[in-house]
Amino acid sequence: MDRVASMTAFTTVVASGSFAAAAQRLNMSPAMVTNHVRALEERLGARLLNRTTRKLSLTEAGKTYLDQAATILAQLEAAESSVSDMQATPRGTLHVNTANVLSAALVPLFDAFGCAYPEITLELVTTDRMPDLVEDGIDVAIRFNPAPESSLIVRHLGSFRVVTCASFAYLATRGEPREPADLTGHNCLSYMYPGFTALTREWRLKGPQGEATVPVSGNLHTNNIDLLRAAALTGRGIVRAPTYRIQDDIRAGRLVQVLPEWHSGDLPIVALYPNREHLPAKVRIFIDFAVKHFAEELTHGPQTKIAATS
Repeated sequence: MDRVASMTAFTTVVASGSFAAAAQRLNMSPAMVTNHVRALEERLGARLLNRTTRKLSLTEAGKTYLDQAATILAQLEAAESSVSDMQATPRGTLHVNTANVLSAALVPLFDAFGCAYPEITLELVTTDRMPDLVEDGIDVAIRFNPAPESSLIVRHLGSFRVVTCASFAYLATRGEPREPADLTGHNCLSYMYPGFTALTREWRLKGPQGEATVPVSGNLHTNNIDLLRAAALTGRGIVRAPTYRIQDDIRAGRLVQVLPEWHSGDLPIVALYPNREHLPAKVRIFIDFAVKHFAEELTHGPQTKIAATS
């Protein structure tokens, strides 16, 4: 028999003063309560109760066991209560992983979530490679390139575009590309993504005439989007960057969009987590909050898009 159920039956018999009263409190038959107590005594190899037709009394072993059993059952109830409270009022630490290139787009999300749920501590790690969520203890990952055969649950949050841009100073010196093929003659500063080394050798663009793959070369390759942006601002070359990172620069005139009709197309922003069953409240609330955040995100500037997807 279940040890906890037997322990509960024993302590309830003592508190109620009889097997019949305990059975009524536990919604069991008197015979079942008797079986639980008998099974407990057999497991312990000791009599816990002296039974007469008129009353029940604890044996010496029963008194010792009752104290320990009551403590254990109280601890179990406290543990269950604490977990239930966490589900009702989310708290604790939320472990989030995201791609390096998305970190800037998530700053407003994390700031708003932290204000709304101050009892949740956010721990964010950025990596280019997709981690093993279970093995690495990650509650949710926010990526743009989920594995197609992954068993993870995928929730769409929004989308973004990558556009081509440069400073006025660079374009004044080197000239402005008029069509994708013109990029071949420019210093193209490329994002270097592990497993996709082709990004440093060719850029793929979508535009009015369909798709174009252009051979490129340049003297800076990095997985740090802020370094690429800084290099573009100082006139080092042409970069491709997410709209959410350079839209303010374009509006302020620090950068100008090159080949404005050509871009990456819409790239998804998705949340990934291991399973739906018994999803912790902190994870469920964070994902719902992120969906609402991206749905309310405003569109800024030409070719800028951070919008909700279905």
